[in-house]
Order: sequence, then structure tokens, then C-alpha cells
Amino acid sequence: MSAQDFLVELGTEELPPKALKSLAGAFLAGIEKGLKAAGLSYAGAQVYAAPRRLAVLVEQLATQQPDRSVNLDGPPLQAAFGADGQPTQAALGFAKKCGVELAQIDQSGPKLRFSQNIPGQPAAGLLPGIVETSLNELPIPKRMRWAARREEFVRPTQWLVMLFGDEVVDCTILAQRAGRESRGHRFHNPDQVRISKPSTYLEDLRSAHVLADFAERRALIEQRVAALAAEQQGSAIVPAELLDEVTALVEWPVPLVCSFEERFLAVPQEALISTMQDNQKYFCLLDADGKLLPRFITVANLVSKDPAQIVAGNEKVVRPRLTDAEFFFKQDQKQPLESFNQRLANVVFQAQLGSVYDKALRVSMLAAFIAERIGGDGQRAARAGLLSKCDLATEMVGEFPEMQGIAGYYYALKGGEANDVALALTEQYMPRGAGAELPSTLTGAAVAVADKLDTLVGIFGIGMLPTGSKDPYALRRAALGVLRILIEKQLDLDLTETVAFAIQQFGGKVKADGLASQVLDFIFDRLRARYEDEGVEVASYQAVRAVSPASPLDFDQRVQAVQAFRKLPEAEALAAANKRVSNLLSKAEGGVAATVEAHFFETPNEFSLNAAIQQADQAVQPLAEARHYSEALARLAALREPVDSFFEAVLVNAENPQVRANRYALLAKLRGLFLGVADISLLG
Repeated sequence: MSAQDFLVELGTEELPPKALKSLAGAFLAGIEKGLKAAGLSYAGAQVYAAPRRLAVLVEQLATQQPDRSVNLDGPPLQAAFGADGQPTQAALGFAKKCGVELAQIDQSGPKLRFSQNIPGQPAAGLLPGIVETSLNELPIPKRMRWAARREEFVRPTQWLVMLFGDEVVDCTILAQRAGRESRGHRFHNPDQVRISKPSTYLEDLRSAHVLADFAERRALIEQRVAALAAEQQGSAIVPAELLDEVTALVEWPVPLVCSFEERFLAVPQEALISTMQDNQKYFCLLDADGKLLPRFITVANLVSKDPAQIVAGNEKVVRPRLTDAEFFFKQDQKQPLESFNQRLANVVFQAQLGSVYDKALRVSMLAAFIAERIGGDGQRAARAGLLSKCDLATEMVGEFPEMQGIAGYYYALKGGEANDVALALTEQYMPRGAGAELPSTLTGAAVAVADKLDTLVGIFGIGMLPTGSKDPYALRRAALGVLRILIEKQLDLDLTETVAFAIQQFGGKVKADGLASQVLDFIFDRLRARYEDEGVEVASYQAVRAVSPASPLDFDQRVQAVQAFRKLPEAEALAAANKRVSNLLSKAEGGVAATVEAHFFETPNEFSLNAAIQQADQAVQPLAEARHYSEALARLAALREPVDSFFEAVLVNAENPQVRANRYALLAKLRGLFLGVADISLLG
């Protein structure tokens, strides 16, 4: 079957830059979906996207659908015709489904049968519908109309190129009649550009100062920005999202180096970087020490005869924004950082839980409580907690919300606060996302954990639990943040007593009954997903959860030990034995004795198991107390042989009640050894 290249290009007014990449991907996916549904084979497909165009090139597309046959079985003959030989509704319905008269249905077999050979249609006649459907299904939140037309699209359309081989596909889509005339660069080459054939599309547009390939433009910008930064003895900050957005703004990228006055470097560099990236789409430059250089790179959309004019224009535009940041920075420093708490006393954190200042007071007390238990300084943690929300009331954060915490850090340093206190003001928000950086100081860790636990306790305490789709206070993220800080920073904190202390800070503002267990369950439930992501079996998590460790670090150490234990050859048999013991003990009447009496033993196996348990107890207790759980479980693995021998030779439910009770006590001792680490009966 013959094949030809196919090209479709829709020209528009400038498309939304943040959506260009997703629109292009969806356009390609929609066309490929349509081609496959139509049975049209092709060698490959590529999407191109620039500010004023979306295009898809399909290589070696079949010129015609293959012929196909349809074979449908209908109702049995006895159900298709009545006793009088007249067709029933079942027969008539089958014929209608097949789109033919009943006389055209094969009635020679035991069932009605419809067979039809459908000749393939030419691809040229199917392509307009495939393209139109793909465009209609693009993820466009809000479509627009233009002029007096009824058609709707993300932006007004300007032209349409549709070529199948050397021929134009005759059609009209979104008010544009298909042709082979595209458009060049708006300034360098505003005339029409003739596309000779699909395979020359990129080069035809390149000659008209348009790089239609998004990936090519992106790579060119990235390489040129890096080279220009190196010429300035620096490195460029190139966030992927910003690079994509700039790529979507230009057809013919020309990066240029600009500068600003060095006096602005006295302002926190995060604020300068934020305004230059977010508002102006500039790439900022850092020196070898990570300090901001008084330089930035802008990406022009043309080759200027006088680039200095473009540079001067961008320098003129950025100056007022940097001046604003400088003004806010100076204004905020006219009063001590702590004084901003007065404003926060009038800012509501949550109607039932009080103001933001109330929250800062609670965080201060809780941070001191935590710091003293993780080896930190309680006084400095309390100070950091008191200052933790102050910068929310500053002019800087009011103008640049992303500066919260960062502004507080700079103001605290300038106010003479200790370095770890200042750092804690920004570290309180860590981790800012999955896998993000953790606090570097114990003071920062204490404030970060305190802030998150205060939110969890408060919001749970007024009954605003997160649902499947709604979590307005980001409680899941807060719980995961607490776990990550405590586990990854190796900080041993008893969450049971910490949550109880946090509840006390709220007084009567929260419903305390059952609140602690609710919050703790929520936090430790988050560990299950964490372990699943790390490839840890759910059973290992459940085995540890069953013994309810209060410290996340302790919990993690036990889980790692259980994971190691599962690889031992004795693990499976001991898990099964523990499960059997657990079932037996659950049926014990009148409770289980705390001591084992050797004079009630009737078999050598009971003596052997008792001796093995006593030896294991002496070896395992110090290991468990030192949290050497892997070594403890490895030592307990030696119990497999005496345990197996016991169950093979001994009937636990002996007729003599004293013997039976003694055997239950022996098994309880065995189970207690393992429960010192985890409930391995859940591993079976």
C-alpha cells in the first residue's frame, strides 16, 4: 500500500505561552488517536509548536484504509422467527443494527448472520475530520470567538496548511480554508511562506526566521544562555518552567546580556530573582559563590540591527521593579522584626483557633518542648517560634508572597538574632515539597515540626478532617513533612507526648477527647504510602504498626529490621508459628499466667523451648533497648528449631488445666520476645 507524508499547521494569534507545550502534546495525541481509530498506518509523527502555530507532521501515512470485513452473529433461528414463519422483534432489531433489510441477512445457519466487506476509504477524505476532532478536544479551559464568527478556539485562527504528499487537502477548519501558505516571522519575514511539501516544512520556515521545533528552540536558548553566563564569569538560573515559557514566547530566539545597578544587590537576592523571573521572564546570573550578579539575560524575538536598544529597553523596564523591592526592604527595617506580631494579632489564622499571632505563641512553646528532646536549644527554638510568622506582615512579603520565611531570615540577621534562629524562620516551611530540602539546624527542625503539628492538632481538633479530594490546610503534606524531618534527620521524638503537649496549648479551643490518637493515626498512616514508594512490603509496615512505636525514627528502624528479617530462611516458619501462637493466645480462657513453671513440663521439648527463650531473652533485651532491631531479630531466628520441635511434639491444649495454662504462658513469653520489635505474625 502506498504512503505519503502528511502535514497540518494551524496558524493563530499568539498562543498562551504557559499552555503551548501541553496544547502541542494534546494535538499530536489526538491526531494519532484518530489515525489509529481509522486504521491508517504511519511510520512516525512529530509535533511542532511556536507562538503562532501548532503543527503535526506524520511520516509515511497510508493513502487508503485497508479493506475490512464485518461478521456479526444474531439471534438463533427459533428466536428470530415465530411458528407462523414471521420475523420476530429480535430478527428485525438485528437487521436494523446491521443497517440492512432482513432479506440481506444470512439465514442458512443455526443463527442469523450478517457478513459485509467494507472497502477502505482514501485517507485524504478522512484527515479533515481527524484534525478537527483533535482540535476540538484540546485541553482549553476557556475558548474565545473572534469577529462575527461562531467558531471557537484558544486564540483567533489566521491560516491553515494541510498537505498530503504534494497536494493540498481541500477543507475548511476553524474558519480557515486549507492551503500551502504559512507565515514567516512577524517582523523579519511577514509575508506568506510556501510550504513545498511536508518534509521541507522546518526548513521552509527556518528560511523565514521561524524555528518551528519547540525542542530545537529550547535547546538553543539553553545553550546560548549558558555560554553568555560563562562570558560573564557566572552561571545562569534556568528553571525548567521558565525555560519552557520563554521558548513559547519567541520564534527566533536571540539571548542578550543586560545589567542593573549594583546597589540593588543589598536587597535579598531571592526578591530580585523572583521579580526578574516571574514578571520579566529573565534568566538571572550567579557567581561561583551563589551570589547574584548585577546581570541578567533576556531573550529577544528578533535579530536587531542595534541590540543595544533592546538591552537599554529591558534595563529601563526592570529598574522600577528592583526599586520597589529595595523600597519595601528598607521600609520593613524601620522597626524590629518582633513588632510585626502586633499586626498579626489582628490577622485570623482560623476563626475557631485564633490569630496568626496566637499560632506563633503556640509554635514557640511547642518548638521549645521539641528542641529539648532532640538535643537542641529550647530557648532559641522558642525565640524562633515567636518570630516565625512576623514576616507575613511585612511589606516585602505583601509584594512578594514567595519571600515568606526568606524575608524573615534576612530581617532576623539584621536584627542581631542568632544564626540558627534566623535560619529557622525559613526552615519552618521545609520540606516545601516531595523530596525537597530539610532543615539544616536543630532549631529549624524543631520549629518546622512544631508548626506542622500545631496545624494538624488544631484543624483535627475542630473537626475539619481532610477528605479524598479536599485538604485545604495541606494536612497530608504536613504529616509527611514531620515524618521526613524526624526519620531522615535521625531525630528521636516521642510523638505521643509531643501531640499531647500540642493539644494542651489550645486550651478549650479544640475537642481534646480522642484527638491525640486521631492525629497520631493520621501521621503514621502516611508512612504506609512512603514505604510503598520505597519498595517496602506492606506487611512489614503492618507488623511494626501493630506494636505502636511512638517515635517515627524508632518506627523506621523497626521496619528496616523486619525487612532484613524477611530475607532470612527462618522467617517464614517463625511468622507462621507466631500466627499460630497469636491465635491460641486469643482463645485462652481466664488470661495467661505471667510466669512459666518448669515443674509442669511433661516433655523434653518444653524444657528445650523454655531454655531457648530464656537465652534469647538475655541476648535480645539489651539489643532491643539499644534499638539494634536487626541483630535482635537475627538472634530470635535461632528459635525456629525449638519452636518447630515444640509444635510437632506437644499438644498445647492438654487435658490437665495446669499443664495447659503453663504451655500458654510459655508461648506468651515466646510471642513477647518478638513483640519487642514487631508483630511478625502479620508477615505470614
